[in-house]
Amino acid sequence: MSTRLIIAEWVVTGYDQDGWPEILEDSAVLVEGDSIAALGPADALRRANPGAIEIGGRGRVAIPGLVNAHHHVGLTPFQLGARDQPLELWFPERLAMRNVDSRLDTLYAAFEMVASGVTTVQHLHSRAPGDTEAVLARADAIIGAYAELGMRASYSFALRDQNRMIYAADQEFIALLPDHLRAPVATYLSGFALPLRDQVAVFHSLRDRWADAELIGIQIAPSNLHWLSDAALESAARMAEETGAPMHMHLLETPYQAEYARRRTGGSALDHIDRFGLLGPQLTIGHGVWMTPDDIALLAERGGCLCHNCSSNLRLRSGTADLNALLASGVPVALGIDEAGINDDRDMLQEMRLALTLHRPPGHAASCPSATQILRMATEHGAATTPFAGRIGRLAPGLFADIVLLDWSKIASPYQDPRIPLVDVIVRRAKADAVETVVIAGETVYHEGVFPKVDRNMVLREIATVLARADTPEEAAQKRLASELLAPVRDFYKGWL
Repeated sequence: MSTRLIIAEWVVTGYDQDGWPEILEDSAVLVEGDSIAALGPADALRRANPGAIEIGGRGRVAIPGLVNAHHHVGLTPFQLGARDQPLELWFPERLAMRNVDSRLDTLYAAFEMVASGVTTVQHLHSRAPGDTEAVLARADAIIGAYAELGMRASYSFALRDQNRMIYAADQEFIALLPDHLRAPVATYLSGFALPLRDQVAVFHSLRDRWADAELIGIQIAPSNLHWLSDAALESAARMAEETGAPMHMHLLETPYQAEYARRRTGGSALDHIDRFGLLGPQLTIGHGVWMTPDDIALLAERGGCLCHNCSSNLRLRSGTADLNALLASGVPVALGIDEAGINDDRDMLQEMRLALTLHRPPGHAASCPSATQILRMATEHGAATTPFAGRIGRLAPGLFADIVLLDWSKIASPYQDPRIPLVDVIVRRAKADAVETVVIAGETVYHEGVFPKVDRNMVLREIATVLARADTPEEAAQKRLASELLAPVRDFYKGWL
């Protein structure tokens, strides 16, 4: 079993009962195997562990590994041909995307995440065509890519059994289309019509396949109210009760989803899923932009979590979540980059800074998030939304050694007034070039721009070569279909709001 000392001038270990950051100075983290054995003064731990490998040193800041608590794909939809659209129009727009091998696609995003300090990702796989074996093969390729890199990942295959293009039945949508579009659209949608029982079987099969993989967790993802029949909601509740697996559910991302919930249930989407026993500490709501004060109070009462996806909400014109109300309610809020951040990448440090800055309402007395609250969203509260809850997100003996070392000189250069608190400086000023070393389960997976387990440049060259080819006939047909479906989808929602 390897023994390492991770040395830093400052070690941010977590947060006290009042939410203030706990910071050790001139300290070290003793790592034995995959876990933290001790924290304390660097000199004392050196003397007690003379043979330990040392990482870091003065001028470094150690923080818990960051958690991207809501993620979907590798190369971004924009890169692959889908322009930013309001979410409901984005569904047909995404048909224009190029096809990319799942391993390469996953590694692309993983490189960006790890290089910005992310050690754990919540991968929500929402689009996987084909039969059970095809879905499992794609899931294994994605999970295998994270394992290959050494990244901790929670994987979910999203449950979805209805309304695959608009917030109405597939056959209703097909009936709205011109004759020449009906057959190709029916064929496309049928590719994603895996029966609900088979989707449940995928979850159980993946749990069995990856049960012994320390870095991998399998989670439940009931996709969204409009995509789920009541039978599917019941299935998700049974899965959680039988296995204890946590759940992550998109909900109330756009005003159209709030209106759909009203039309279907006569009230709130949260009230409806609560009837099935879905609301509770095991559930994380993704987005929640259009939650009412009553919804927030209910989520807090049930002990659920929320994942805030700041960039995505802005890019897809979904609205701005009331982060300050959520924080005031006591709901644990995580942070997710979703499909891509504001710069069309997976820079978690930048996502933290955006969330810090966006939610600063006018008025001298108006509440706004603190830098410490934002860092906690990206660490401890993000961890709480995954199967690794209680074992990551902080630095303490017995927890997994998921640690990020930042180079203070690259954060503070050319000058930083020392009166500004450390965490404030990190959240406001740290950029990806300050991430020097990333340790996951005690292993170094990134150091000074290099991934020791995977050749990043080779993967990027392979992606570039694959996508330099002309469109396949299937891709060309999908692009034509995407352009022809935008108008009927837009027409369907006229008069909704």
